[in-house]
Amino acid sequence: MSRPHLEKGLVQVYTGNGKGKTTASLGLALRAIGHGYKVFMLQFMKGSDYGELQTAEKFLPNLIIVQSGMETFVDRDNPSPEDIRMAAQGLETAKKIVREGNYDVVILDEINVALDYKLIPLEDVLEMIRSKPGHVELILTGRSAPEEIRQAADLITEMTLVNHPFYKGVDARQGIEY
Repeated sequence: MSRPHLEKGLVQVYTGNGKGKTTASLGLALRAIGHGYKVFMLQFMKGSDYGELQTAEKFLPNLIIVQSGMETFVDRDNPSPEDIRMAAQGLETAKKIVREGNYDVVILDEINVALDYKLIPLEDVLEMIRSKPGHVELILTGRSAPEEIRQAADLITEMTLVNHPFYKGVDARQGIEY
């Protein structure tokens, strides 16, 4: 028996300075998996043990998560050669996954930040969007989504920062922020 495919896959962008872009994409992944779809998430600029990795591995065989980054933060003004190499490798993986069309939902987590930091070429991402198979839902997350990405999107959600626990000295908490 064949799996269902989306009749029409769209391009969604989750951006803005507020918290919740990755979380929203994972919520969409959970919903898609519940309906029998396969989901692939590539996390740019991340290389730590985030909770979603453990959850996918233990409970969600239809959610594959691949990280393409180091455990340390990228220096925006002076990214390391390894940061650049890993982002380029992540982009090549993403292009292959999208092109092959074996996943119904493809989430490119923090790709907008990788673009903003000039780790990957904008034109390559735009070409991937233009050439994606019609049944693939493509999600691009991260603050500072370029205008060209916004123009290519069918849906844009802008997360707005109103308040954050960091302002009160609360660091990122395991299981909540990562």
